[in-house]
Amino acid sequence: MNIFELLKELGISYRLLEHAAVYTVEESRQLRIFEKLDGQACKNLFLRSKRGDYFLLTLPADRRADLKLIAKALNLPRLSFASEEELEKLLGLHTGAVTPLGIINDVTKKVRLIIDAELQGKKLLLHPNTNTATISLTFEDLIKIILHTRHDYSLMEL
Repeated sequence: MNIFELLKELGISYRLLEHAAVYTVEESRQLRIFEKLDGQACKNLFLRSKRGDYFLLTLPADRRADLKLIAKALNLPRLSFASEEELEKLLGLHTGAVTPLGIINDVTKKVRLIIDAELQGKKLLLHPNTNTATISLTFEDLIKIILHTRHDYSLMEL
């Protein structure tokens, strides 16, 4: 399903900004994307455990992810970055376009979302499954999408 069709189906309002392809938070800053849309810029990391569990971590763009701390909170020995092949296979995304909205492509429900609790109540700036656009939608609407797709998620103090 197309993310924009799902947003319409769920009655979720958003603002869209199309732009040149960006692969990092720094490139987004250079294009002033975060200044053109209202919301909290987010960083998204696609991770895996040694035993093959997959996690999509969403946190404020300026926050550093402590993978050791997150692994400990999940009772796992360690987390590492998933491969580009795993990203494509499970979420239908490519490097630079990682977003929690990619869960619409995870029909096997293998990916668990971990969201920084600091994002609660805020408008979020996320890629709509492509790195040539950014949308602004509320935290509550992101949770609505997660629940609609029947994915597991956790809020964590990161």
